[in-house]
Amino acid sequence: MAGGYMPLSPSHSTSEYIRSAALLVSREQGLLDAWLYERLKRALDIVLSCFLLLLFGPLMLLIAVIIKLDTPGPALYVQRRVGKGRHVFRFHKFRSMFNDTDHTVAHRRFSKDYINGNHSAAQSNHQNGLYKPPDNGSSITPVGHWLRKYSLDELPQLINVIKGDMSLVGPRPSMDYEVEEYADWHHTRLDVVPGITGLAQINGRSALSFDDIVRFDIHHIENRSLWMDLRILLKTAPVVLLAHGAS
Repeated sequence: MAGGYMPLSPSHSTSEYIRSAALLVSREQGLLDAWLYERLKRALDIVLSCFLLLLFGPLMLLIAVIIKLDTPGPALYVQRRVGKGRHVFRFHKFRSMFNDTDHTVAHRRFSKDYINGNHSAAQSNHQNGLYKPPDNGSSITPVGHWLRKYSLDELPQLINVIKGDMSLVGPRPSMDYEVEEYADWHHTRLDVVPGITGLAQINGRSALSFDDIVRFDIHHIENRSLWMDLRILLKTAPVVLLAHGAS
């Protein structure tokens, strides 16, 4: 047909074409909004992480020195964590346990019970109602208790954010053997870059079941915006300072 002109089919009304065009525009707008959000989120991550590293740099140096003086071993602890699209990266924390402690077997058992909803086995701290691996305190250093209570052991993850492995806001990254226990719907949290804090961290932290954590993560993924991220960041500070839901 000349010029490639395609006449309207009798079976397709003008209103149907208008609806199709509207859906296409809406989809393209959604993709544009998502692209813009990711770019602005990354810019916020870099700017704010650099600022926080400058602000807390002296404190982090002091913490590293105290850890070294407190017990033998490195100041930093490195783990394998799973990020967006199952990307495995090196996850940094200040060491809060004795250097010769190997709690992998116990933590694997706890993770399996916790993720699969065996709450009676996973809830080792019945008095505070927290889900924590079984530990009588012997594996955590004196300084480590203090670091964990106020989440100061998490500060080195700002480096992970600058590197792009993590974001300031997103689902907390799991270890590879934890991902192996995921139900199918849990994998949605691997669709985005993991974060230092998120909706779950300001709504209960260790007092939440794993299913509840994933529900918070999915809610954030489906409704994410820069404004929501900023609100989560603002609400994180008082939760950390008051040690709500911390061990």
